[in-house]
Amino acid sequence: MTAIEVRGLRKTYGSRSAVSGIDLSVPHGEVFALLGPNGAGKTTTVEILEGHRRRDSGDVRVLGQDPAVGGRAWRARIGIVLQSATDVADLTVAETVRHIASLYPRPRPAAEVIELTGLGDKAKAKVRALSGGQRRRLDVALGIVGRPEIVFLDEPTTGFDPHARRQFWQLVRALAAEGTTILLTTHYLDEAEALADRLAVIADGVLVAEGTPATLGGRAGAGATVSWTGPAGPVSEQTADPVALIAKLTAAGDDLPGLTVTRPSLEDTYLALIGEQR
Repeated sequence: MTAIEVRGLRKTYGSRSAVSGIDLSVPHGEVFALLGPNGAGKTTTVEILEGHRRRDSGDVRVLGQDPAVGGRAWRARIGIVLQSATDVADLTVAETVRHIASLYPRPRPAAEVIELTGLGDKAKAKVRALSGGQRRRLDVALGIVGRPEIVFLDEPTTGFDPHARRQFWQLVRALAAEGTTILLTTHYLDEAEALADRLAVIADGVLVAEGTPATLGGRAGAGATVSWTGPAGPVSEQTADPVALIAKLTAAGDDLPGLTVTRPSLEDTYLALIGEQR
C-alpha cells in the first residue's frame, strides 16, 4: 500500500490551470522531493494532499484516505510544515511545542523534539525573540511532534544557515530511518539530491520528469565532457564513454594536464526540464 497515490489530479483557478492531470505514487517510508519554479503547481498539489484545498477532479489517497474528507483521526497521522506558521509570539518555545503535542494521541516528548530541531537553548525563549531561522526550526518541531506517519515539508530550510541546514538534513534522515514518509518541496537542489530517494519536476501544472536524483531526465545516460589543456590551449570533448576517450588519448601519447570529466549536474538537468516547458 502506498503512502500517497494520485491519479489525474486537476485544479483550475478561473481560466488558469494550476495542475493539469498529475499522476504520482509515493511508497511508505520514501523521501520524495517535488521540484519546480514558483507558480508551477507545487503548492497547490501539496495543499490538496494535505486536505487544505479542494481539487476539481482526479483520485487522491493519502494513507489510504481521501484528504478532502479526512477526519481528525487521519489528520493525527500527518505532519505539516507550512511556509509560515501561525504566530504564537507570547508563548515560549517549550510552551508552544507542549501545547501542540497535547492535541495528538501519541506525541513525541516535547523536550525531545526541541532538541531534535536544535532549539534546546531556546526552550524558555519567547517565540517573538526567535530569529527567522529559529522560527523555521519551531515550525519543523510543530510538524513532527505528533509522531506522524507522513510529513509534508514545504520549503523547510528557508532562512537556515549552512550548519542549520545540515542539522535539518540529519533530522530528515532520522525520520526516514524510522519509516516516516516525507514529501519535500524545496528550491535547494543540493538539498533534494542529498535527501530524496526519488524526485519529480513539475512545470506549468504538468509533471515533466520523475526518477532518482541520479537518473532524473536521463541524467545517468547523459554524455560527459572531458576537458584538458592541449598544446594550443584548453580542449573539451563530449563523449558517451569518457573512459574510452581518455584511454585513446593516453595510448596516442598525449599529455593531459588539467584533465577533468564532468556530467550534467542535477541543476543542469532541472533547468533543462523546466526550460522545455517555457
